[in-house]
Amino acid sequence: MRLMLVVQRYGEDIAGGSEQCCRLFAEHLAGRGHDVEVATSCARRYTDWANEFPAGLDHVNGIPVHRFPVEAPRNHHVFDPLHWVNVSSERPVPLFLQEEWVDQMGPRTVELPGYLVERAADVDAMVFFTYLYYPTVRGLEAVAGKVPTVFHPTVHREPGITVALYDRLFRRPDALGFLTVEEQELVAEHMGIRSLSAVLGVGCDLDVQGDGQGFRAAHGLGDDPYLVYVGRVDPGKGSIDAYHYFLTYKERNPGPLKLVVVGDQVFPLPPHPDVVLTGFLGDQEKDDALAGSTAFLQPSYFESFSMALTEAWALRRPALVQGRCDVLVGQARRSGGALPYVGYAEFEAAVGLLLADPGLGERMGLAGRAYVEQQYRWDIVLDRYEQLLDAAVAAFERRQSGTWASKVMS
Repeated sequence: MRLMLVVQRYGEDIAGGSEQCCRLFAEHLAGRGHDVEVATSCARRYTDWANEFPAGLDHVNGIPVHRFPVEAPRNHHVFDPLHWVNVSSERPVPLFLQEEWVDQMGPRTVELPGYLVERAADVDAMVFFTYLYYPTVRGLEAVAGKVPTVFHPTVHREPGITVALYDRLFRRPDALGFLTVEEQELVAEHMGIRSLSAVLGVGCDLDVQGDGQGFRAAHGLGDDPYLVYVGRVDPGKGSIDAYHYFLTYKERNPGPLKLVVVGDQVFPLPPHPDVVLTGFLGDQEKDDALAGSTAFLQPSYFESFSMALTEAWALRRPALVQGRCDVLVGQARRSGGALPYVGYAEFEAAVGLLLADPGLGERMGLAGRAYVEQQYRWDIVLDRYEQLLDAAVAAFERRQSGTWASKVMS
């Protein structure tokens, strides 16, 4: 198939989950023989959407990437009050304020929707990642009904999902691609719709190898046990809470345990002798950090999937996951590879359990690996994906002929 994928940012060094998801699907679909292109912004950072990549045609790992300039960086003096009104007000919000909120949230790539309309006749389907941002909202609205469309909302329980404008957006595509059953159920709950959809997951590299001893040596960890967090250091990711939980644990349980934080510090953490801050790492160094860990720590409250979690399981590492996130709890229960925790007391108990019983961690890591092999091998995920693409094209054709009927794929 000829496919155009649309996402707010795109690049090898961009760590956002939905952006990574888009890039991985683009590269693996191309490897499967599909003709894949990407349309995105010139932004690198989600905090301000400043143009950092040159506008025009780029190539990332062989994928043609069409980059469009952001009209202006986000103006927080304008955006923040609009954000509060839209996500915190108990009163109905006028549609024009919702529309302005989307425009101010960005990245406002005003040339992108028209480009997608121009390219609609050249592709078999357009695929949109992430419900929240301008490229999806304006792009999907522009091409719906002109070309078969697939929408990956990557939605989780957050204030944005309550904004009424998105109820309209979720009815635009020909098919929805979900990452977990919890995400599918959340959309059904909030939108009251069960459109043509499939639970796809995200593929995982099962041939991955990590040099845990090399990572330990490079960072002076010796034989000390350590928890590893992979992701942005950002309050919304739960990483600030996890940092303070770790410091409290060390005060109450003196010992050699360390915390390794792999990712960009959007919110800088104070230095601590038992905390190793690596910054952003490439894939191999990240795998090395995971391989050498005692356990992977996923403290995020807001996840529609967690690629870092499946990567840790691929390396046979156990995990501790945020018990207030339905997706993470569901993955933990289905796999047997993670312990959910709610609050500090459960965090302390879970860490203590893994440190006291290394055999438990080994068994959990093996269970996580088996789960990933069964559910998230790339060939399995791509088979599901191609079925969804075919179904979206068929649904589009039925709509065009006036015989469309909704259906949920199992």
